[in-house]
Amino acid sequence: MRERLRIALTKGRLQDKSVELFEAVGLDCSPIRDPGRRLVHSIVNYPLDAVLAKAPDVITYVEHGVCDLGIVGKDTILEQGRSFYEVLDLKFGKCRFALAVKAGSDFYGTYKTRRIATKYPNVARTFFEKKGMDVDIIKIEGSVELAPILGLADAIVDIVETGATLRENGLVPIEDVAQVSARLIVNTASMKLYKEQITDFIDRCSAEVERRA
Repeated sequence: MRERLRIALTKGRLQDKSVELFEAVGLDCSPIRDPGRRLVHSIVNYPLDAVLAKAPDVITYVEHGVCDLGIVGKDTILEQGRSFYEVLDLKFGKCRFALAVKAGSDFYGTYKTRRIATKYPNVARTFFEKKGMDVDIIKIEGSVELAPILGLADAIVDIVETGATLRENGLVPIEDVAQVSARLIVNTASMKLYKEQITDFIDRCSAEVERRA
């Protein structure tokens, strides 16, 4: 058993928001504020080490137990799933998955099999399965908005914050697929091994999230 818990943080905006939350509950996060090239940092006044990682890797580290906790977007959880506890909606990093089409398109007004371009094939597949619709999913790595413009797809499923990128490319959202925000996740074995420490951390974060609501 380790003396210090490990938490994997998603690099970028979620990392910054996570640090703000930790500092609000009294944790000294000065090492993470100026991380340099180091990827593992110790919280000064609390038995917790922070690991900085990309979103999909946060889930991998937590699932395999090398990190006890993680903070990751619901978008990554919906796409990757797998085995861990999702214990708290942290209420930051808010956006949504949306179904979007070229302006003027009648997406639902045809019986043909629609082609859907997305970076999130599992999210899109689950959405259309619930509707009982047969669609072709096309995985795109770059700018998904190009697919309808070039005629590759009838619609896209993508993360939308303000909708500005869609508008600039002549696309409009026609339906929300899922709401997204940052979530605190916990390794299933760690929850038993370090129940007291993890519960203390969850309670601290939960109280601050509620205070901000």
